[in-house]
Amino acid sequence: MNYLSVDKLSKSYGARVLFQEISFGIDQGQKVALVGVNGSGKSTLLKILAGLDAPDSGEVVLANDVKLTYLGQQPDFEVAQTVLEAVLDSTDELPLLVKQYEECLLKSETDPKAADKITSLISRMDELDGWNYEGQVKEILGKLGISDFQQKVGELSGGQKKRVGLAKTLIEKPDLVILDEPTNHLDLDAIEWLEEYLSQSQMAIIMVTHDRYFLESVTNEIIELDQHQIFKYSGNYSYFLEKKSEREEQQQSEKEKAKNLYNKELEWIRRQPKARGTKAKYRIDAFKEVKEKAHQNLEKQKLELDVKTRRQGGKVLEMEAVSKGFGEKQLFENFSYTFKKGERLGIVGKNGTGKSTFLNILTGQLQPDAGEVSKGETTVMGYYKQKEPEFKPGMKVIEVVQEIAEVITLSDGKTVTASRFLTLFNFSPKAQYDYVDNLSGGEKRRLQLLCVLVQNPNFLILDEPTNDLDLITLRTLEDFLSQFQGCLIIVSHDRYFMDRLVEHLFVFDEGKEIKDFAGNYSIYREWLKQQEASKPEPKKEEPPKQEKVKDDNKRKMSYKEKREFESLEGELEELSKKKKELMERLNSGEQDHNLLMEWGEELKKIEEAIDEKELRWLELSEME
Repeated sequence: MNYLSVDKLSKSYGARVLFQEISFGIDQGQKVALVGVNGSGKSTLLKILAGLDAPDSGEVVLANDVKLTYLGQQPDFEVAQTVLEAVLDSTDELPLLVKQYEECLLKSETDPKAADKITSLISRMDELDGWNYEGQVKEILGKLGISDFQQKVGELSGGQKKRVGLAKTLIEKPDLVILDEPTNHLDLDAIEWLEEYLSQSQMAIIMVTHDRYFLESVTNEIIELDQHQIFKYSGNYSYFLEKKSEREEQQQSEKEKAKNLYNKELEWIRRQPKARGTKAKYRIDAFKEVKEKAHQNLEKQKLELDVKTRRQGGKVLEMEAVSKGFGEKQLFENFSYTFKKGERLGIVGKNGTGKSTFLNILTGQLQPDAGEVSKGETTVMGYYKQKEPEFKPGMKVIEVVQEIAEVITLSDGKTVTASRFLTLFNFSPKAQYDYVDNLSGGEKRRLQLLCVLVQNPNFLILDEPTNDLDLITLRTLEDFLSQFQGCLIIVSHDRYFMDRLVEHLFVFDEGKEIKDFAGNYSIYREWLKQQEASKPEPKKEEPPKQEKVKDDNKRKMSYKEKREFESLEGELEELSKKKKELMERLNSGEQDHNLLMEWGEELKKIEEAIDEKELRWLELSEME
């Protein structure tokens, strides 16, 4: 079934053309990635699909009864809402009911009216299976790193708001979801959970993302915006790279053939008598098409990262017994390390464990609570920050670079002007004299990276460098960094980027010692899985039988808990029946290996559910 159709869509901003007469469709269950260089119009196209922007021409048609949800890079919420209120902010009956129930529950202890109303809400929650929905809401928030459901949205960081927005999007369970950079601001655990969730989901998806492992695992089609047109690739990211290369080679070959034909036709046009003009009109029209094809611009602006690395002395940077915390929250303590020449280090850890704080201490922008950081005399730091760059208002692109250096030294010792370096950095001469305020988010990040590199650092720190950069820029950046001779520190949630560039990791775990792990991120994750698998399963101990003693101070069951207790016996009986059926299937002599594996997995889940519900039944029975 076709969910969404795009027909001859065009969009421009002044003289800047984003796309012209593009057409495509999205079907049920299809998972599409939209790729293209920064500034090609990816985010604009997503907004048009979501109905938040209007095209210059063409139309977008959404099939009847198809529910569509859009999540932009910066979701917008009312600052006075709590996290739970923001996630449940909907006109649909079920989220509205759960929201009302949660509000009444908070008020019921002090407001008699709320206590009276809660009985009817509980009855309605039973009818609509609201308890299960409420549990799913809190589980998804937890998986995305949000634990305080009553925190005000206005108190959240930009990254936390993005995670709340993502939770709201998933909880609404749309038929078609539009996602703009969904992995930005997520830690690695959350990214891996989201990757699995979306790959197993039945939702149709169209998204913009720079995370190549994510693309590889989730998508089954890629749409590329290039030369104001779209090119479709039915496959994942690896397939896209292969077919894109083939397409560009074919286009170049067709252009060469068109050039040869154009030269022949041009000679005929010049020789033909005017009297024959009307008779050969078809040939003249064909000549115009050949001319257009022969002169199309297929030259790719290649981002060439090439700067000189300053000589580095024997001492690079040393940390001695460094500690840092904020109030009662201790991030790390008594940490010592000596950085060496050519070191390639990755930093990983959940959000809030102190990664950016650590970098700010390294660069001297923040002082430690204890200990000392000592930098070598020849060490020159370049720090690419996670925070979106702030340029002076009214400045042009070239002025930003010229403020740092009029002339830049390349790795071979040659020098180029700021303008020439910008051209190498994929800023055309025309774009260099455009105002920075007119750049897209990705273009601003590319300019920020350029400003760091023109200072010729030999100790380079990159804090989330992959956010907002397009895939072409990322591949070129990786090529440059793989040849970089200085000391390199990377904080990134992009697993592909980390795997290619780092040799060991600092693993941050809040309040614990920073662990130095030898290996890249994928090796680290495999090590974690092995550690988890080697842990002995906790023995289930039968609770000691004790005579029940009446305890007047013992907490009584709430109404909700009573209903839960009553339903548990039925649920346990139903699960036991399913377990028995699966055992019979497994013992039936079935030869299909895939079926046996599927039944085995299902049996495992049922046994876990039985254990969990039995434990809960015992817990509630103590409150009777």
